[in-house]
Amino acid sequence: MVAEKQELSDIHNVDLRDIWENEAKDFTPWLAENISKLGEVLRLKLELRDTEVPVGPYWLDILAHDLEGDRPVVIENQLETTDHDHLGKLLTYASGYDAHVAVWIAKEFKDEHRQALDWLNQRSDENTEFFGVEVELWKIDDSRPAVHFRLVATPNEWRKQTVSNARVAVSERRIRYKEFFQGLIDSLVEKNFTGPRTARPEYEHRFASGFSSVNYRARFDWEGNPRVALYIERDKAWNKDVFDKLLGDKEFVESKIGESLEWDRMDNQKASRITVMRPGSIDDAQETLEEIQDWMIDKLLKFKQVFGPRLKDLS
Repeated sequence: MVAEKQELSDIHNVDLRDIWENEAKDFTPWLAENISKLGEVLRLKLELRDTEVPVGPYWLDILAHDLEGDRPVVIENQLETTDHDHLGKLLTYASGYDAHVAVWIAKEFKDEHRQALDWLNQRSDENTEFFGVEVELWKIDDSRPAVHFRLVATPNEWRKQTVSNARVAVSERRIRYKEFFQGLIDSLVEKNFTGPRTARPEYEHRFASGFSSVNYRARFDWEGNPRVALYIERDKAWNKDVFDKLLGDKEFVESKIGESLEWDRMDNQKASRITVMRPGSIDDAQETLEEIQDWMIDKLLKFKQVFGPRLKDLS
Protein backbone atom coordinates (compact mmCIF):
# COMPACT_ATOMS: atom_id res chain seq x y z
CA MET A 1 0.00 0.00 0.00
CA VAL A 2 1.40 3.39 -1.00
CA ALA A 3 1.50 5.92 1.83
CA GLU A 4 -0.50 9.07 1.27
CA LYS A 5 1.73 11.95 0.25
CA GLN A 6 2.00 14.60 2.97
CA GLU A 7 2.11 18.21 1.91
CA LEU A 8 4.76 20.14 3.83
CA SER A 9 4.80 23.82 4.70
CA ASP A 10 7.41 26.33 3.66
CA ILE A 11 9.45 28.28 6.19
CA HIS A 12 10.18 31.91 5.31
CA ASN A 13 12.64 34.33 6.82
CA VAL A 14 11.10 37.70 7.78
CA ASP A 15 13.08 40.92 7.70
CA LEU A 16 13.56 42.18 11.27
CA ARG A 17 12.69 45.73 10.23
CA ASP A 18 9.26 44.59 9.04
CA ILE A 19 8.35 43.96 12.68
CA TRP A 20 10.73 46.22 14.60
CA GLU A 21 11.23 49.30 12.48
CA ASN A 22 13.23 51.10 15.14
CA GLU A 23 15.68 49.31 17.39
CA ALA A 24 15.30 51.59 20.43
CA LYS A 25 11.56 52.25 20.15
CA ASP A 26 10.40 48.82 18.95
CA PHE A 27 12.85 45.98 19.54
CA THR A 28 14.25 46.99 22.93
CA PRO A 29 10.77 47.44 24.52
CA TRP A 30 9.67 44.10 23.04
CA LEU A 31 12.72 42.32 24.42
CA ALA A 32 12.26 44.02 27.80
CA GLU A 33 8.74 42.57 28.04
CA ASN A 34 9.90 39.16 26.77
CA ILE A 35 13.20 38.90 28.62
CA SER A 36 12.38 35.35 29.70
CA LYS A 37 12.55 34.18 26.04
CA LEU A 38 16.16 35.27 25.89
CA GLY A 39 16.80 33.80 29.33
CA GLU A 40 15.62 30.37 28.17
CA VAL A 41 18.20 30.37 25.38
CA LEU A 42 21.01 31.55 27.67
CA ARG A 43 19.88 29.18 30.47
CA LEU A 44 19.61 32.15 32.80
CA LYS A 45 16.70 33.24 34.96
CA LEU A 46 16.65 36.86 33.83
CA GLU A 47 14.78 39.72 35.42
CA LEU A 48 14.52 43.14 33.77
CA ARG A 49 15.99 46.01 35.77
CA ASP A 50 15.83 48.93 33.33
CA THR A 51 16.10 50.04 29.69
CA GLU A 52 18.02 52.85 28.01
CA VAL A 53 20.31 53.23 31.03
CA PRO A 54 22.98 55.99 30.89
CA VAL A 55 26.66 54.97 30.90
CA GLY A 56 28.69 58.12 30.43
CA PRO A 57 27.63 59.64 27.09
CA TYR A 58 26.10 56.33 25.92
CA TRP A 59 22.90 54.44 26.65
CA LEU A 60 22.78 50.76 27.57
CA ASP A 61 19.83 49.06 25.86
CA ILE A 62 18.85 46.69 28.67
CA LEU A 63 20.09 46.15 32.19
CA ALA A 64 18.95 42.82 33.61
CA HIS A 65 19.82 40.52 36.49
CA ASP A 66 20.60 36.82 36.67
CA LEU A 67 18.46 35.80 39.64
CA GLU A 68 20.01 32.36 39.96
CA GLY A 69 23.56 33.65 40.16
CA ASP A 70 22.71 37.10 41.63
CA ARG A 71 24.68 38.79 38.83
CA PRO A 72 24.19 41.95 36.73
CA VAL A 73 23.58 41.38 33.01
CA VAL A 74 24.06 43.96 30.23
CA ILE A 75 22.38 43.50 26.84
CA GLU A 76 23.37 45.40 23.70
CA ASN A 77 20.97 45.22 20.74
CA GLN A 78 21.82 45.67 17.07
CA LEU A 79 19.31 44.92 14.31
CA GLU A 80 22.06 44.94 11.70
CA THR A 81 25.33 43.13 11.07
CA THR A 82 27.78 43.52 13.95
CA ASP A 83 30.36 46.31 13.92
CA HIS A 84 33.27 47.53 16.05
CA ASP A 85 31.24 50.39 17.51
CA HIS A 86 28.76 48.06 19.21
CA LEU A 87 31.53 45.77 20.46
CA GLY A 88 33.18 48.75 22.12
CA LYS A 89 29.89 49.81 23.67
CA LEU A 90 29.25 46.30 25.00
CA LEU A 91 32.59 46.36 26.83
CA THR A 92 31.94 49.89 28.10
CA TYR A 93 28.55 48.90 29.51
CA ALA A 94 29.91 45.72 31.08
CA SER A 95 32.62 47.76 32.79
CA GLY A 96 30.25 50.54 33.83
CA TYR A 97 27.87 48.15 35.61
CA ASP A 98 30.49 45.61 36.69
CA ALA A 99 28.43 43.04 34.81
CA HIS A 100 29.20 39.33 35.08
CA VAL A 101 27.22 38.57 31.91
CA ALA A 102 27.38 40.56 28.66
CA VAL A 103 25.00 39.73 25.81
CA TRP A 104 25.31 41.09 22.26
CA ILE A 105 22.23 40.55 20.08
CA ALA A 106 22.49 41.22 16.36
CA LYS A 107 20.95 40.34 13.03
CA GLU A 108 24.21 38.75 11.88
CA PHE A 109 27.66 38.28 13.42
CA LYS A 110 30.82 38.88 11.43
CA ASP A 111 33.46 36.22 12.02
CA GLU A 112 35.86 38.70 13.62
CA HIS A 113 33.26 39.75 16.19
CA ARG A 114 32.29 36.19 17.05
CA GLN A 115 35.99 35.43 17.47
CA ALA A 116 36.38 38.50 19.70
CA LEU A 117 33.69 37.18 22.06
CA ASP A 118 35.32 33.74 22.05
CA TRP A 119 38.65 35.36 22.90
CA LEU A 120 37.08 37.34 25.75
CA ASN A 121 35.54 34.14 27.14
CA GLN A 122 38.92 32.41 26.98
CA ARG A 123 40.72 35.25 28.74
CA SER A 124 38.05 36.13 31.34
CA ASP A 125 37.66 34.49 34.73
CA GLU A 126 34.97 31.88 35.36
CA ASN A 127 32.54 34.49 36.74
CA THR A 128 32.44 36.57 33.54
CA GLU A 129 30.50 35.40 30.49
CA PHE A 130 30.05 36.82 26.98
CA PHE A 131 27.24 35.69 24.69
CA GLY A 132 26.72 36.41 21.01
CA VAL A 133 23.12 35.92 19.87
CA GLU A 134 21.66 36.24 16.39
CA VAL A 135 17.97 37.15 16.31
CA GLU A 136 15.80 35.80 13.50
CA LEU A 137 12.13 35.94 12.51
CA TRP A 138 10.47 32.99 10.76
CA LYS A 139 7.05 32.25 9.29
CA ILE A 140 5.49 28.95 8.30
CA ASP A 141 3.30 29.62 5.26
CA ASP A 142 1.02 32.49 6.33
CA SER A 143 1.55 32.16 10.08
CA ARG A 144 2.49 35.00 12.37
CA PRO A 145 6.27 35.62 12.61
CA ALA A 146 8.08 33.72 15.37
CA VAL A 147 11.30 34.81 17.07
CA HIS A 148 14.32 32.55 17.10
CA PHE A 149 17.48 33.33 19.08
CA ARG A 150 20.56 31.51 17.81
CA LEU A 151 23.71 31.33 19.91
CA VAL A 152 26.89 32.05 17.96
CA ALA A 153 29.29 32.67 20.89
CA THR A 154 29.12 31.17 24.38
CA PRO A 155 31.42 30.91 27.40
CA ASN A 156 33.84 28.02 27.70
CA GLU A 157 32.34 25.00 29.44
CA TRP A 158 29.10 26.92 29.14
CA ARG A 159 27.74 27.55 32.61
CA LYS A 160 28.63 24.14 34.03
CA GLN A 161 31.29 25.14 36.53
CA THR A 162 30.28 28.80 36.71
CA VAL A 163 26.74 28.07 37.84
CA SER A 164 28.01 25.67 40.45
CA ASN A 165 30.42 28.26 41.84
CA ALA A 166 27.81 31.02 41.69
CA ARG A 167 25.30 28.98 43.67
CA VAL A 168 27.84 28.32 46.41
CA ALA A 169 28.82 31.99 46.50
CA VAL A 170 25.26 33.28 46.85
CA SER A 171 23.90 30.64 49.24
CA GLU A 172 24.92 32.63 52.32
CA ARG A 173 23.38 35.81 50.90
CA ARG A 174 20.12 33.98 50.15
CA ILE A 175 19.96 32.90 53.77
CA ARG A 176 20.41 36.53 54.82
CA TYR A 177 17.61 37.62 52.48
CA LYS A 178 15.27 34.98 53.86
CA GLU A 179 15.99 35.86 57.50
CA PHE A 180 15.69 39.59 56.83
CA PHE A 181 12.37 39.40 55.00
CA GLN A 182 10.87 36.89 57.41
CA GLY A 183 11.36 39.40 60.21
CA LEU A 184 9.82 42.13 58.05
CA ILE A 185 6.84 39.94 57.11
CA ASP A 186 6.20 38.91 60.73
CA SER A 187 6.05 42.57 61.78
CA LEU A 188 3.72 43.48 58.90
CA VAL A 189 1.35 40.60 59.70
CA GLU A 190 0.93 42.05 63.18
CA LYS A 191 -0.09 45.33 61.53
CA ASN A 192 -2.63 43.62 59.19
CA PHE A 193 -0.58 44.32 56.10
CA THR A 194 -1.59 41.96 53.26
CA GLY A 195 1.22 39.89 51.81
CA PRO A 196 3.15 36.62 52.02
CA ARG A 197 3.49 34.82 55.34
CA THR A 198 6.73 33.01 54.52
CA ALA A 199 9.82 34.72 53.18
CA ARG A 200 11.79 33.42 50.20
CA PRO A 201 15.59 33.58 49.83
CA GLU A 202 15.27 36.44 47.34
CA TYR A 203 16.13 40.14 47.23
CA GLU A 204 12.52 41.34 46.73
CA HIS A 205 9.10 40.65 48.23
CA ARG A 206 5.75 41.94 46.96
CA PHE A 207 2.67 42.94 48.95
CA ALA A 208 -0.90 43.34 47.75
CA SER A 209 -2.38 46.80 47.35
CA GLY A 210 -5.97 45.63 46.95
CA PHE A 211 -5.98 46.67 43.29
CA SER A 212 -5.32 44.44 40.30
CA SER A 213 -1.73 44.54 39.00
CA VAL A 214 -0.68 47.21 41.51
CA ASN A 215 1.61 46.18 44.33
CA TYR A 216 3.97 47.43 47.01
CA ARG A 217 7.53 46.08 47.09
CA ALA A 218 10.32 45.88 49.62
CA ARG A 219 13.60 45.11 47.90
CA PHE A 220 17.33 45.50 47.64
CA ASP A 221 18.04 46.99 44.21
CA TRP A 222 20.74 45.89 41.75
CA GLU A 223 23.25 48.14 43.53
CA GLY A 224 22.29 46.59 46.86
CA ASN A 225 20.38 49.59 48.26
CA PRO A 226 17.16 49.07 50.27
CA ARG A 227 14.04 50.36 48.51
CA VAL A 228 10.29 50.53 49.02
CA ALA A 229 8.21 50.96 45.88
CA LEU A 230 4.74 51.18 44.40
CA TYR A 231 4.56 49.33 41.05
CA ILE A 232 1.72 50.02 38.60
CA GLU A 233 1.69 47.31 35.90
CA ARG A 234 -1.80 46.59 34.56
CA ASP A 235 -1.63 47.83 30.96
CA LYS A 236 0.51 50.60 29.56
CA ALA A 237 -2.13 53.26 28.88
CA TRP A 238 -3.80 52.77 32.28
CA ASN A 239 -0.45 52.67 34.06
CA LYS A 240 0.74 55.95 32.61
CA ASP A 241 -2.61 57.64 33.26
CA VAL A 242 -2.64 56.56 36.91
CA PHE A 243 1.02 57.52 37.35
CA ASP A 244 0.41 61.00 35.90
CA LYS A 245 -2.54 61.59 38.22
CA LEU A 246 -0.54 60.49 41.25
CA LEU A 247 2.33 62.71 40.11
CA GLY A 248 -0.07 65.66 40.01
CA ASP A 249 -0.42 65.23 43.79
CA LYS A 250 3.34 64.89 44.32
CA GLU A 251 3.81 67.67 46.87
CA PHE A 252 1.07 66.38 49.18
CA VAL A 253 2.12 62.74 48.80
CA GLU A 254 5.75 63.45 49.67
CA SER A 255 4.75 65.54 52.67
CA LYS A 256 2.80 62.55 54.04
CA ILE A 257 5.53 60.02 53.23
CA GLY A 258 8.06 62.25 54.92
CA GLU A 259 10.69 62.51 52.17
CA SER A 260 11.20 62.97 48.44
CA LEU A 261 10.30 60.06 46.18
CA GLU A 262 11.65 58.88 42.83
CA TRP A 263 8.84 59.20 40.26
CA ASP A 264 9.75 56.88 37.41
CA ARG A 265 7.22 56.88 34.56
CA MET A 266 9.31 54.43 32.49
CA ASP A 267 7.93 55.54 29.14
CA ASN A 268 9.62 52.71 27.22
CA GLN A 269 8.11 50.03 29.46
CA LYS A 270 4.63 48.91 30.35
CA ALA A 271 4.95 49.52 34.09
CA SER A 272 5.51 52.70 36.11
CA ARG A 273 6.87 52.96 39.63
CA ILE A 274 7.31 55.29 42.57
CA THR A 275 10.16 54.48 44.92
CA VAL A 276 12.08 55.65 47.96
CA MET A 277 15.63 54.55 48.81
CA ARG A 278 18.07 54.70 51.70
CA PRO A 279 21.73 53.64 51.97
CA GLY A 280 22.49 50.14 53.15
CA SER A 281 23.03 46.55 52.08
CA ILE A 282 21.96 43.03 52.96
CA ASP A 283 25.61 42.52 53.95
CA ASP A 284 25.44 45.15 56.71
CA ALA A 285 25.79 44.30 60.39
CA GLN A 286 22.71 42.95 62.18
CA GLU A 287 22.09 46.22 64.00
CA THR A 288 21.99 48.11 60.69
CA LEU A 289 19.76 45.45 59.10
CA GLU A 290 17.27 45.94 61.92
CA GLU A 291 17.26 49.68 61.19
CA ILE A 292 16.67 48.98 57.49
CA GLN A 293 13.87 46.59 58.38
CA ASP A 294 12.16 49.22 60.57
CA TRP A 295 12.58 51.79 57.77
CA MET A 296 10.99 49.47 55.18
CA ILE A 297 8.06 48.70 57.48
CA ASP A 298 7.47 52.40 58.13
CA LYS A 299 7.56 53.26 54.42
CA LEU A 300 5.32 50.35 53.39
CA LEU A 301 2.69 51.43 55.93
CA LYS A 302 2.91 55.04 54.76
CA PHE A 303 2.70 54.02 51.10
CA LYS A 304 -0.46 52.06 51.84
CA GLN A 305 -1.93 54.91 53.89
CA VAL A 306 -1.18 57.59 51.30
CA PHE A 307 -1.57 55.76 47.98
CA GLY A 308 -4.39 53.40 48.97
CA PRO A 309 -7.23 55.99 48.95
CA ARG A 310 -5.94 57.58 45.76
CA LEU A 311 -5.73 54.25 43.95
CA LYS A 312 -9.29 53.51 45.03
CA ASP A 313 -10.50 56.76 43.49
CA LEU A 314 -8.53 56.23 40.28
CA SER A 315 -9.63 52.59 39.89
